[in-house]
Amino acid sequence: MIALRNDCLLFELSNGESIPCSPAMICVEFVDGIDNQLEPDLLRHAAASVFHYFKVELQRESVTVGEFSLALEKVLRHLGYTINTGGPDSEIHDTDLARLIRDTGGSLELFFFPRLRDELRDQLRRAPRIVRFRGLRRCVKQIAGARRWSIRCEQLQDQIVAFLRQCMDSEADKPGCALLVE
Repeated sequence: MIALRNDCLLFELSNGESIPCSPAMICVEFVDGIDNQLEPDLLRHAAASVFHYFKVELQRESVTVGEFSLALEKVLRHLGYTINTGGPDSEIHDTDLARLIRDTGGSLELFFFPRLRDELRDQLRRAPRIVRFRGLRRCVKQIAGARRWSIRCEQLQDQIVAFLRQCMDSEADKPGCALLVE
């Protein structure tokens, strides 16, 4: 494995590939998503700030394009810009449960479930048609510390799915939103 440069983050694409990027390599493009005019320097500095947040403050080596976009959107909203994210790309929002487990620092259920609820809330704020969580089997085995599927894994899987359903029922404002756990 080749070592990642200190000034780079791996951007995880939806097809599973990862691309190393430095702040200077990040290109942000808005087609119809913003009401006000943005100066290119402001956008470049906002993207660099979000990059710094993930790389330095959260000490992450990789980030999904969706996570980065959401964080950049929050920064731009905080700066007073109105962003319209509705469109065909907002139909399905996807989260990798194995990544969530890595983000919580290992296999502790105590930290995983609150993080899972926060992730669901973040997805629901974008008003998707489908909220999808994938990698359930890998996630369960990692939390349970199991190499092979067991009764404990089965129980934990049921617990995670029931938790997501309960959170979806209490958090979802939009009745047409579906939950998919793979």
